[in-house]
Amino acid sequence: MVAVVTGAAGFIGTTLVGLLAGRGPVVAIDRRPAGPSTNGVRYLRADLLDDDPVVTAALGGASAVYHLAGCPDVRDPRRDAEQHRYRDNVLATAAVLARVPAEVPLVVTSSSSVYGGTVPGRPSAETDPLRPHGGYARSKLLVERLCQARLDAGGTVTVVRPFTVAGEGQRPGMALAQWIDAARAGRPLRLLGHPERSRDITDVRDVARALAELGERPVDGVVNVGTGVARTLRELAGAVAVLFGTQVCTVLEPTHPAEVDHTLADVGRLRAHLGWVPVTDLDGLVARQAAARSLSLTT
Repeated sequence: MVAVVTGAAGFIGTTLVGLLAGRGPVVAIDRRPAGPSTNGVRYLRADLLDDDPVVTAALGGASAVYHLAGCPDVRDPRRDAEQHRYRDNVLATAAVLARVPAEVPLVVTSSSSVYGGTVPGRPSAETDPLRPHGGYARSKLLVERLCQARLDAGGTVTVVRPFTVAGEGQRPGMALAQWIDAARAGRPLRLLGHPERSRDITDVRDVARALAELGERPVDGVVNVGTGVARTLRELAGAVAVLFGTQVCTVLEPTHPAEVDHTLADVGRLRAHLGWVPVTDLDGLVARQAAARSLSLTT
């Protein structure tokens, strides 16, 4: 049987495809070009909203489907960002839900942004009220409602809410990626808001592992994927400084209205179902991400 990954050329998708390829054949779908089909991975370049019979057949015949495709970035500056979010997050998810048989394990990535942040020290649990800030978070809430309709109709679906994911391949616009580039160039690190804002930083490798296992051992409903440990912006900037062996200069700038001050995952449900939770080695993670970024700039 074949696992199917949408958004396969993206940040998490690339890592997930590599992991799943060691367990069996994979069909990797993305509208961006990817590498040639090899090592048990068949790449399909396609838009999920096109009526592509090859994509329909792949989704309909999969043993498990991992839906990661979407429009990221809570700070998307485009004037038509809302249209892109609705098309690529909501309509694309609806298209996948319509093509995947009800009994096939389906793992859909949402976002921790649907919580609207947390009170410092209090983790967000899957049963908490949702208070999405901004268009990106609202689009992910709509995605979750579509998934709930599948559950209500008797289908199976696991909705994953990843907390801040970092590691190889992180988008250049993310804070950690920007800080690594800035430190390498000797520029100040731009901290949005204040240094005590915090994030639950989750290693992309752990996120991929959790997704893979949730496809193999499905659980209906929502599952947080995070560490349950908050890291301040000050700590993150410090890890970058340690990597480069220098004292970095930081500047504070206003945050975006869609940004929240704190995120922290309640990982009880994840631990109960999988028997483990991610543990982030912050210094090691920053070093890996910096090395991968350096390699990408020279190739």
